[in-house]
Amino acid sequence: MRLAELEPAAPDLIDLGGKRLLIFIVAYNAERTIEKVLGRIPPCLQSEDVEILIIDDSSSDDTFVNGLRYQQRASAFKITVLRTPENQGYGGNQKLGYRYAIDHGFDIVALVHGDGQYAPEKLPMLLGPLVKGEAEAVFGSRMIDKRAARQGGMPAYKWVGNQVLTAFQNRMLGTKLSEFHTGYRLYSTAALAQIPFERNTNDFHFDTEIIIQIVLRKLRIAELPIPTFYGDEVCHVNGMKYAWDVFKSTIKARLCGIHLFYDRKFDVNPEIGSHSDKLAFPSSQTYAVESCTAGKNVLQLGIGHANVAAELERRGCRVTAMDFAANELAEHSDTIRSAAGPSLPADLPAYDQILLMDLVEHLHDPEDFMDALRKNTAGRRPEVIITTANVAFFITRLMLALGQFNYSRKGILGIGHRRLFTFKSLRALVEQAGYEILEARGVPAPFPLAIGTNVWSRTLLRMNRFLLKISRGLFAYQICLRARALPDSRHLLKETISGSAKLRSQLLDRVA
Repeated sequence: MRLAELEPAAPDLIDLGGKRLLIFIVAYNAERTIEKVLGRIPPCLQSEDVEILIIDDSSSDDTFVNGLRYQQRASAFKITVLRTPENQGYGGNQKLGYRYAIDHGFDIVALVHGDGQYAPEKLPMLLGPLVKGEAEAVFGSRMIDKRAARQGGMPAYKWVGNQVLTAFQNRMLGTKLSEFHTGYRLYSTAALAQIPFERNTNDFHFDTEIIIQIVLRKLRIAELPIPTFYGDEVCHVNGMKYAWDVFKSTIKARLCGIHLFYDRKFDVNPEIGSHSDKLAFPSSQTYAVESCTAGKNVLQLGIGHANVAAELERRGCRVTAMDFAANELAEHSDTIRSAAGPSLPADLPAYDQILLMDLVEHLHDPEDFMDALRKNTAGRRPEVIITTANVAFFITRLMLALGQFNYSRKGILGIGHRRLFTFKSLRALVEQAGYEILEARGVPAPFPLAIGTNVWSRTLLRMNRFLLKISRGLFAYQICLRARALPDSRHLLKETISGSAKLRSQLLDRVA
C-alpha cells in the first residue's frame, strides 16, 4: 500500500480543552494494514483523555490478532480491541463504536478506517472545529480540490460518481457540501445522541443516512481538505448498489421533508409545531378567511392556526381562538365537549361562525363531537367551516398502489390523525350530524411550502387548480366545507310551539 506523504505531526500535545476523544477504527480483513494505521496516529494526541477503539467486524483474517499484538506492546495510547460475534456490516460496525463512545462518556469520536485510505496524521487538524465548538461534525473532504483527488489515485468512475451523487444530494437537501462520500469523519457524541443513528442501514450508505440526520437536525458541519490516497486496499463496496441506495435514501428523506413519506430514521424533530402560514396562496387557510364575514363573532378551533385568527381580526371579525395540542386531542378527543378535557366554550350560541381548522381528523369520535357542537349552539344556526385532509388525493392513491401507506409528522397522513376523510365521507358525517351543506371545495397542495415560492410552485399551483375542475376528489389536497347547523328536534319543537302561538295570537287578533 502507498502511504501518505504528509508533513510530520507537530511535536507539542494537542489541547483538547478538557474534552475526551475516542479514535474509533473500523476494521475488516485489515491484517496487513491495521498496525500501520495505529502507528501513524500522531504522538501529539497522546493523553489520558484520548483512547483508541478497534472493532474487528468478524474478519476472516488475523485483523483481531494483529490489533491485540499492537495493544500488548508498550503503546502510549490506551487501546481497546473488540471483535463482533458476527459480521455487522460497515454501518453496523459504526453503530457499535458510536454507542461505545456515548456510553463511555467521550465528547468526540473520530472515525478512522483500518485499511489506511484516510490519513490518521490529519486528526489534529480535523479536531479543531469540534474542540473550539464551531461544529458538531467534521468531514475530511477529498473533493475540495478535485484535481488533487484524481492525482491521489481516485479512479475516474469514482471521481465522477462522487461529484454526481454529491450534487444531487446537495440539491435535494439544500446543502453545499463538497463531498458526501468521505469516510473520514469526526462527531460530537452529544450530537450523535440527538439523532437515531441506530435505525440506519448496516450497509455502506450508513454514511449518507447519518449526514441526512445531521442536516435535518440542523447541526453544524465543517469540511476540511484531506489528501486522497488509493493503494492496493481491497474495496468491499458494490458501486452501483451503493449509488442506488444513496439515491433512494436521499429521495426518501426529501419526501419525508414535504410530508409525503415517513421513515423513523429521518424523524429527528419529533415535536409537531404549528401549521405553516398558507395565506399567500390558495389553501384551506385562505378559504377559511374568505368564508368569514367582517363584523361577525367567530370561534376558531384547531391546531396552530394563529395566523388565521390574526388575519380575521385585521378584517374586522371578533375572534375567539382555541388552539389544541395534537396530543391533547389524541388523549381527550372523546371528552373534548366536556370539562374533563379540552372543552368547548359555554357561550357557543354567541358565535355566528365556527372554524374547525384541521381538527376533525384528530378526533377519536368526530360524529359525537359534531352532534355536541350542534346541540350546544341552541338553535342559533351558526355556519361551520371545516378543513381537513383529503385521503383520496392522487399522490396518496399512487403511494398506496405502490404498496406504501406511510404516515408522516404533517400532511394528509399525519401521525396524529385518528380519522381520514374523502369528500363523500365528510359530507355524510356532517349531514348525518344535522348540518346543511352550503359549499364544498377542494384546495391544491401547498407547493410553495414544499419547494419554495418560485415559478415552479406557482406553475404547479395553477396546474393543480385546473385539475380540481376535472376531479376535486382526486386532485384536492384538502377538503374545505361550509355548512350551517340546523336546530335539533328539541329546539325546532320549541320554535314550532312558540311560532304557532304567535301566529295563533295574530290570527285571533285579526278575527276580533
